[in-house]
Amino acid sequence: MSQQRRTFLKSVGLAGLGLTLDVNLGLARPKAATLSGASEQTAVVTLSGKVQAGGQGVAGVAVTDGLSVVLTDAKGNYELDSNGTTEFVYISVPSGYAFEHEQGVANFYRRKEPVRGRFKADFELHKLAQDDTNHNFLVWADPQMISKADAAEFKATAVPDTQKLIASYGAKALFHGIGCGDLVWDHFELFEDYKQGVASTGIPFFQVIGNHDMDLTARTDEHSSDTFKKLFGPTYYSFNRGQIHYVVLDDVFFIGPPKKYIGYLTERQLAWLEQDLAQVKAGSTVVVSLHIPPYTRQHLRNKEKDEPMGGVVANRQELYRLLKPYKAHIMSGHTHFNEVLQTADNVTEHVHGTVCGAWWTGPICTDGTPGGYGVYEVHGAELKWYYKSIGQERSHQFRIYPKGSLPERPEALVVNVWNWDPQWKVEWFEDGVRKGSMSQHTGLDPLSVRLHAGSALPAKHKWVDPTLTDHLFVANVSAQAKQIRVEVTDRFGQVYTDTLTA
Repeated sequence: MSQQRRTFLKSVGLAGLGLTLDVNLGLARPKAATLSGASEQTAVVTLSGKVQAGGQGVAGVAVTDGLSVVLTDAKGNYELDSNGTTEFVYISVPSGYAFEHEQGVANFYRRKEPVRGRFKADFELHKLAQDDTNHNFLVWADPQMISKADAAEFKATAVPDTQKLIASYGAKALFHGIGCGDLVWDHFELFEDYKQGVASTGIPFFQVIGNHDMDLTARTDEHSSDTFKKLFGPTYYSFNRGQIHYVVLDDVFFIGPPKKYIGYLTERQLAWLEQDLAQVKAGSTVVVSLHIPPYTRQHLRNKEKDEPMGGVVANRQELYRLLKPYKAHIMSGHTHFNEVLQTADNVTEHVHGTVCGAWWTGPICTDGTPGGYGVYEVHGAELKWYYKSIGQERSHQFRIYPKGSLPERPEALVVNVWNWDPQWKVEWFEDGVRKGSMSQHTGLDPLSVRLHAGSALPAKHKWVDPTLTDHLFVANVSAQAKQIRVEVTDRFGQVYTDTLTA
């Protein structure tokens, strides 16, 4: 930190103590009035401590209060000036070290409790017993439980499915999880059920705040995350594993009335992110997790002129600008549909189908994507991924519908390939004869129509409706066809097949 910045912060601290400097007399005198809480927010606090492992200091670890970022020195020591607008001091866990956690919930922070303008916080790291260049992570989007019944279903379906998935990689596989927001549905007593589910997976989880994780009675956005912070710590932070730099952001901006919000990244976060990424070598892979997708094509599918203010991030271009030197993947949820899109040459966005499907009303999301989660395999700086449907094998990557399933295409065979992107191939065979590629189609998933369409469906939440998706594929089949085989090849060359018999 520069001497100029230290001097500025200390001068702000004098103002916070209720003193102003009379330039002519060189004397301090009391202010005429002090706003309530002003001194607490502007008073300077010196944060210091040590990051160590096995009794030895660890150099070059990023430490932050959410405003400034400093690196530990050669002996693992750090010091930075902070103020009352920040609540935590925390580290960006470096590669090669375990993620400390309490029953699965990642613990990388200390809540500030200053005494006489100082607060000391040490961090103990534990070296991994294995190289972490290759590792895995999964993304749970929107568990979104509103009742104990939802929580019971979450524990009976998503949790054991995740346990089985992790176990399939073997005991030595490195895994961590990301809870990508809407961990609950406004009922904060259910955070305990979420935490129990996380603990049962046996892996550390990092949490993202969603719009249903916010305090609905807060007077400003700054206080809308108070409960979340008490349970999970900061709402934006970073960590490292192998060659990947991971960032978590809070892009849900609470605008006052209960349940009213927009997708927006505050200046404080962007300024912090700029400092955080300054420590990351250009060309590296950066994985950013947030709740509201920076972008989706849903408004285009719906033929709407404007993007939904609560459905995408209004100032996403600045995020893209900061990510431009890197190869970036952005993880999100929120929408209850699945979409993978390339929003820049260096940015792949993963909008995840949800753990809760269509709000625990049945087995699928509104676009026909099964309730599930994203699984990512990291090899060096490269990511491979697939969507894991809850209760299904890994090979379950699409669903076939017979002709007559789409009213607008009555002669067409229909396939929903939920994790599709333009690098996938979707082909069909009629009675063993290859017929070529199927045509992409925007429409409603037939199963979603059956389960969600109409004022009486679904019975649990009647407002749930099917949503248009562009990961449907169609092909006209002959009346004489006895067997149709669909072959789907993902961007990594993995082939999935299924057949439909007349």
